[in-house]
Amino acid sequence: MRVLVTGGAGFIGSNLVWSLVGAGHEVHVVDDLSTGSLENLHPAANMRTLDVTDSRFIDAVREIAPEVIVHLAAQTSVPVSVREPERDWRINVGGTRAVARAAKACGARKLLSASSAAVYGEPAEIPLRETAQKRPTNPYGSSKLEAERVLAEELRGSGVDFASLRFSNVYGPRQDWRGEGGVVALFSAAMTSGRPPVVLGTGAQTRDFIYVGDVVGAILAALESPVLLAGEGDDGPAYNISTGTETSIDMLVAHLRAATRYGGPVEHGPEREGDIARSALDPSKAREVFGWEARVPLETGLAMTVKWFGRGA
Repeated sequence: MRVLVTGGAGFIGSNLVWSLVGAGHEVHVVDDLSTGSLENLHPAANMRTLDVTDSRFIDAVREIAPEVIVHLAAQTSVPVSVREPERDWRINVGGTRAVARAAKACGARKLLSASSAAVYGEPAEIPLRETAQKRPTNPYGSSKLEAERVLAEELRGSGVDFASLRFSNVYGPRQDWRGEGGVVALFSAAMTSGRPPVVLGTGAQTRDFIYVGDVVGAILAALESPVLLAGEGDDGPAYNISTGTETSIDMLVAHLRAATRYGGPVEHGPEREGDIARSALDPSKAREVFGWEARVPLETGLAMTVKWFGRGA
């Protein structure tokens, strides 16, 4: 299968690319390297350094002629979205529209696009189902919700099967603590180096942490699924990719203390603008439609992550 991965030099993208190449697929990557790294890439992947919002992108996709596209290129930082909402919208909404149009132009049969738990905002229920009310609390969440709508607007009735995958809090090897800044990456980098982690807010806030290997497994399962247009809502078909389990930041720190053997202090800082108190997503729809569920326990995933971050310690 010929696969195009946008953002394939980034955290989730590079893990996916290694898995796809290992399975024998022909893999092409488009990445502008604004946050991704060539060090992440599998040597067998075909790389093009290009922004998906560049006018040359559609011609590049026509030349590649992928059977399926996985769209992971995005602006993923909530603080950046607060500081630069126009940039966030251009990349996340405009970029998704460009990828959807390229999928139609090249005759791709399937397009998977990365969305986020941030589309929900403050939950009215836990765990959140895909049909829950969407009330994003920051520009990032708003841009990802609009990207879902744009995807459906461009591809509904086009012959391209498509879906948005709403990832919960993804963690694991290759996440850049200096860039995307996921809390597991930040804490792992600090604690393996003997530096105190900085907890923003009370530490009682919860998140649904999912190991990157499970996210890759979800993408692969969705690519193999005969039909993704199940239970389509106004924003198009969407699937939670998550564990369904709440873990507090304080509990995460405790797990990482054990994994890193860090015995030092923990610092505290002010809560980030746009953060929510609780989050967990119900993954049952993904299990029912394409037979996927998360398999890596948090303690196991954290141990593998800490081992990766500890390489340079």
